[in-house]
Amino acid sequence: MSVSLQMASRTLQKKRLDLEDPADVEGPKLKRPRLAQLPSPSLTPCLQAPIESPVVEAKNQSICSIGPYVLLEATEGAQCYWAVHRSSEEQYTCKVFPMKRYQELFAPYARLPPHEHIGRIEEIITGEQKVYMVFPKSHGDMHSHVRLSKRLPEAEAAPLFRQMAAAVAHCHSHGVILRDLKLRKFVFADKQRNKLVLENLEDSCVLRGEDDLLTDKHGCPAYVGPEILNSKHSYSGRAADIWSLGVVLYTMLVGRYPFQDAEPAALFSKIRRGTYSIPESLSPKAKCLIRCLLRKNPAERLSASEILLHPWLNSSNMATISPSTGPVDSVSLEQVVPDFEKYKDVDFL
Repeated sequence: MSVSLQMASRTLQKKRLDLEDPADVEGPKLKRPRLAQLPSPSLTPCLQAPIESPVVEAKNQSICSIGPYVLLEATEGAQCYWAVHRSSEEQYTCKVFPMKRYQELFAPYARLPPHEHIGRIEEIITGEQKVYMVFPKSHGDMHSHVRLSKRLPEAEAAPLFRQMAAAVAHCHSHGVILRDLKLRKFVFADKQRNKLVLENLEDSCVLRGEDDLLTDKHGCPAYVGPEILNSKHSYSGRAADIWSLGVVLYTMLVGRYPFQDAEPAALFSKIRRGTYSIPESLSPKAKCLIRCLLRKNPAERLSASEILLHPWLNSSNMATISPSTGPVDSVSLEQVVPDFEKYKDVDFL
């Protein structure tokens, strides 16, 4: 049955997301591997090829109806489907989760006031074993956009990154840590690809106070901060999100990750050292912002709200940023933003 967001927010308990779900043989599974574990066949978690999945609760690939929606083919991930509203014929994205995760998944939405750059839930439909969260249809994600473009000129990247930073600042100011920030998390809300939204909050955690110290090692290897790899204790969740934003910005402007290697042990060694190079073709202000985010010491990084005040994102300076036409530093093909990479099994920590 359909459930009102307003009614649901009064009954939900706000608690951390559970990374490990028992097997659910009747529907798609949602798992997020920890950094110390890589899923078979040992692909980087954030860069794995899309998982093929049958239509929800349907055999022989038949079309499935949920409430007023018809679920069509699966998109990226085993729990995500295109959906069409029967009456309006509007297209949506439907995410399917085990019913036992309903309260955990909805907790961040109950905490956050609406924001133009954070994806909203159109409707929630619950069944006996599953919950269906309906979101507006997106028009592609930033990871695919950067791969197609190779790299973005600063004039295009700056307004898009500002929207990303605004979404993160809104979450941080209301006690929500995103934890698994990456390019693929941001999707275009319009066909012109001018407006970005944070697609969902399913990997985030809700803080119970001002203390943002976390202990779990959660995230995508290419975007994880050195303190998460080095620390055996707690780390600042907000600062870890900022490091991930730095990786996002670098990748948008350069066309490759600041830290990348075919071997996970070597990749994490590079991240721990925190040493990277910035192409000379970038403007001084862009270089400055990257260095302010990718600082090895978490306490020295800008906060999300401070990012929005940086001169590179100042609208009065946008006209002075000209797209770079010079060559980016020479890199091998494997250093270009990949769709997925094969990693061998190793112990990371």
